[in-house]
Amino acid sequence: MRDANLPLNRVTTTTTATAAEVLGLHVQSMDVRSADDLPGAFDVASRDRVDGLLVPQTPLIGRNQGLIADLALKHHLPSIGIFRGYAGAGGLLAYGPDLHALGRLAATYVDKILKGANPAELPVEQPTVFDFAINLKTAQALGLTIPQQVLLQATEVIQ
Repeated sequence: MRDANLPLNRVTTTTTATAAEVLGLHVQSMDVRSADDLPGAFDVASRDRVDGLLVPQTPLIGRNQGLIADLALKHHLPSIGIFRGYAGAGGLLAYGPDLHALGRLAATYVDKILKGANPAELPVEQPTVFDFAINLKTAQALGLTIPQQVLLQATEVIQ
């Protein structure tokens, strides 16, 4: 799925497709510009027998993550989002940086800048804390069994 309103998403899609090729996977983009485009995109995904859905985080996607999760379930399509809230909204999986940890990291930058640090001299930090959420209700509805070793790695399991 790709938010066609954001030009940077084309670069992300290309990068994702290149990485997928190495794994022998094919990436098919489903461009959407509004919530009205979502049902049609899922119809195309079903017609083309897409095996899974990567749900990026953009304003459009974020506002409609519940609808996206519902459509993915309706079309029997396993999906993964970037932030924990996607699994909470009904998506199968979510894996990405912990937003609270990112907020704390941002606060340390603000503190350093307010104490006189030159922002241009501060190092670029990468996330170090990640969330991995699994929605077991969605897994069951999709007829999927999540292996115990995967469940043990989750930071949140939604019953």
